[in-house]
Amino acid sequence: MKVSTTQPFQIIYSILNHEYLGYLFEAFVVQLDDKGELTLLNQNVSIKNISEFAHGLDPQDLKLVKLIDSLQSENIYKKFVGTKKRTVVDFFLKVYDPQKGEKGLQELIATYIEKIKAEMLPLLLGKKLFIMGGDGNPIWQSIEVLPEKATVLFHFMRNSDNTHYFPTIKYEGQKVDFQYKNAFIVCDEPAWIIVENKLYHFAKEVDGKKLRPFFQKKFILIPKNLEEDYYRKFVSSIISMFDVHAKGFEIRTEAYQGVPILNVSEQKVLQSSLFENQSTNNIEDEDIALNIHLAFQYGKYTFRFDSFSTEVNVSMEKKGDDYVFHRVRRDLDFEKSTLLLLNSLGLDLKNGRMLLPKSDAFAWIQKNYASLTEKGFLIEQNVQDDGKKYFLGYSNIEVNITEGNDWFDIHAIVHFGEFEIPFLKLRNLILHKKREFTLPNGEIAVIPEIWFTQYSELFAFIEQHTEREGFILKKHHLSLVQDLQSESLATAVLSRKLEKLRDFEEIQSYHLPKGFKGSLRPYQKAGYDWMRFLNDYHFGGCLADDMGLGKTVQTLTLLQSQKEQEIPQPSLLILPTSLIYNWEMEARKFTPELKILTYTGTYRDKNIEHFDQYDVVITTYGIVRIDIDLLKNYRFNYVILDESQAIKNPASYITKAVMQLNTRNRLVLTGTPLENSTMDLWSQMTFINPGLLGSQHFFRNEFQVPIEKKGDDAKMQRLYSIIKPFMLRRHKSQVATELPPKIESIHYAQMTDQQEKEYEEAKSYFRNLILEHIEEAGMAMSQMVVLQGLTKLRQLANHPKMTDGTYEGDSGKLQDVLEKLDSILEEGHKVLIFSQFVKHLDLFREELDKANRVYAYLDGSTHDRQAQVEKFQHNEDVRIFLISLKAGGLGLNLTAADYVFILDPWWNPAIEAQAIDRAHRIGQVNTVFTYKFITKNTVEEKILALQQSKQRLANELITTEESFVKSLTKDDVLALLE
Repeated sequence: MKVSTTQPFQIIYSILNHEYLGYLFEAFVVQLDDKGELTLLNQNVSIKNISEFAHGLDPQDLKLVKLIDSLQSENIYKKFVGTKKRTVVDFFLKVYDPQKGEKGLQELIATYIEKIKAEMLPLLLGKKLFIMGGDGNPIWQSIEVLPEKATVLFHFMRNSDNTHYFPTIKYEGQKVDFQYKNAFIVCDEPAWIIVENKLYHFAKEVDGKKLRPFFQKKFILIPKNLEEDYYRKFVSSIISMFDVHAKGFEIRTEAYQGVPILNVSEQKVLQSSLFENQSTNNIEDEDIALNIHLAFQYGKYTFRFDSFSTEVNVSMEKKGDDYVFHRVRRDLDFEKSTLLLLNSLGLDLKNGRMLLPKSDAFAWIQKNYASLTEKGFLIEQNVQDDGKKYFLGYSNIEVNITEGNDWFDIHAIVHFGEFEIPFLKLRNLILHKKREFTLPNGEIAVIPEIWFTQYSELFAFIEQHTEREGFILKKHHLSLVQDLQSESLATAVLSRKLEKLRDFEEIQSYHLPKGFKGSLRPYQKAGYDWMRFLNDYHFGGCLADDMGLGKTVQTLTLLQSQKEQEIPQPSLLILPTSLIYNWEMEARKFTPELKILTYTGTYRDKNIEHFDQYDVVITTYGIVRIDIDLLKNYRFNYVILDESQAIKNPASYITKAVMQLNTRNRLVLTGTPLENSTMDLWSQMTFINPGLLGSQHFFRNEFQVPIEKKGDDAKMQRLYSIIKPFMLRRHKSQVATELPPKIESIHYAQMTDQQEKEYEEAKSYFRNLILEHIEEAGMAMSQMVVLQGLTKLRQLANHPKMTDGTYEGDSGKLQDVLEKLDSILEEGHKVLIFSQFVKHLDLFREELDKANRVYAYLDGSTHDRQAQVEKFQHNEDVRIFLISLKAGGLGLNLTAADYVFILDPWWNPAIEAQAIDRAHRIGQVNTVFTYKFITKNTVEEKILALQQSKQRLANELITTEESFVKSLTKDDVLALLE
């Protein structure tokens, strides 16, 4: 019978008992009469015809029909039928044959059906449900689908002979009488049961198998002889999942703060099964991995974490004839948040565990040990059968580097927990790629993998001191020292002068020699200053300017300066034969006072004592190769190689020859320092600074192979960092004849009344506190409190909100800066805004965000530094760049800006100057205007005066607040706090 879709109808669901598959459901549409009641006219609904009735169904109905359809006999057959073709009837007859049935397949089908029903039954809430009659009537018996969840209480009654066990069910507080009521279970997991035409479902997802035995019996009896085993396996499980009422034994509910535990144990694995997507090149025992398990300790109880962890764990304790069940509640939210934390730290646990290559595991533990222990983690390990135990504590290297006259002194301490390991032992282990060694307590220490990367160059380049214990590093390894320092891998005490070498634009200016005839362009003068600086430190250099930029004239200026310094030894200039005339002509033009000997030709005078009468000896590569046994016995002031790519091959005769020359200083000139291979650099750099790039073998393994064979950008950048101080390379497109002027102004801001009140109160407080501290402990012991006080006052001079988040007033400086900013932006200018304080920049960010102004931003936490620079330099809509002075005072080229705002005075004016020069540098075509904003009648104004009186210290020593404070006397402090 067809149901009319134009007349009112209702979808209903009917339960039937399938011969093999148990309780299933069917969906029907039933025609309604004039009173809206169900009639006998009905029609089965399936996925095939559901579209006809879609206008009368809701989304839940559509899902239900689809799920019901998946349980039809034909669809079960399609899903589980084997390769052999058979009919649906034959399939069920064979699979469910009482004697020869396929039990395994039956279980698979049952599991699948339970899963579908578990998904389907919640959707029946609010729907009409019936039991199908024997005649196929789908609305034979109405079933009430109860909306709320029922509860189950399990009762255990223990006496001297046995234990009685039974459940009671309650719905909305009323007991449900379900025993001997022809109750039946529609779904087992979770349980949905029908009792007296009512469909119940349960809180805590009760398993129907735990209720079914009691449909036809009052209780289950557990004999005394089976009691302990039954209690341990079954009763403990019931107590952990459900509410239990017990007589004859005790249940203690206990709550503790969870403590996360990472347990580490060794595990042998097959390489292919573990390391498919991981590099194993650096694994010492490639068949050993570490298994890391996450567990949680609650009181004296420890439970492993997995995705199926229950909120309650139960531990049974037997005392004589008595039983105590400890019901320990776990904080699953805390456990899951701990798992997320570990995932964020790079430990991607699956079900609470992870297998890692040993080196990776220890690298992770070392990197995160401090933060894990701070967060309360316990890190434990299972000791192996052979007693092998790993050291799992914190390890570190403290490297202190001090500048000496001709080298750096290296002082290093290595700690593995409480043990101090001799630096020499660690160095030898790392150089020989040994990753494990035994500590005095017998534990095996694993050298962190990252140390092999971070300190490989230091260990390769340092040398043992010849006169005393300890290590030294040649001074031309300055770049390595500075990189270790910048990456917080070492502390270094370097002269301010030496610190400047990495950026030759900051090197001091030297007077041109009086005998130099002509003028140098600005970049040529910078090149001359760079060479003079290298000369001061006896560093070799590579002048690698583009052809035509004047390498010859810069070098001649250097040689003339050497003559005027009355250096007695001549310099040897080696070049291709074709360049001899050019050098002679240039020397006559620019440095006519230089006495030059051209040492060439078949009939040259080989009496090298004649060299003493000259300032410069010019010769060729060929002559040096022939006369090396003679020339190597003479001490030159400089050996200079022009077109130095001539020695790019380390194995060539000419390379071996020039390496033997005896000279105080070395310089090479080339427009193409690297032609074919990175090994070209090794030869030239080794000539100017022997040992700079290590041995040829070290260089090949450390740089050439990774860069050329593997495209390792990090190694390429590292190589560049090492050679950068000693190679000056300018392209024609980079140099400019001169820079436009820069104009610096000081803008004085007035505090608002509320700001002044806050400032004066803080000044009075810190004045008393500091003076009291100085009187009690002296100036030297009061530097920290002085620094804290001055910093607080500087922040208040900027904006009180920097020290008090609840401050609702304004700031005079903020108002003035914003007004000045508006005016220059209206004129179309771009501006850099520097502050020492990130909090100060945050205040400006808020104001700019309110005004919907776009801007670039850079502080120490910014990862995409270059992206921010590019955004500012090339996007006309981005005209403001907020920069923390510490993060952006160096290394940035921001010539798009023609205004610079310094929001707060820095202790050292040179640092401010470096910030200004981010805009005022080669490539700038506009006048650069700088505004330094000072709050009147505050410590800022007084700092300016102190900067002048401490000018020598500021120029030579002061680079940080700490060093500035160390230079202050008591009178200075009083002046600041007036």
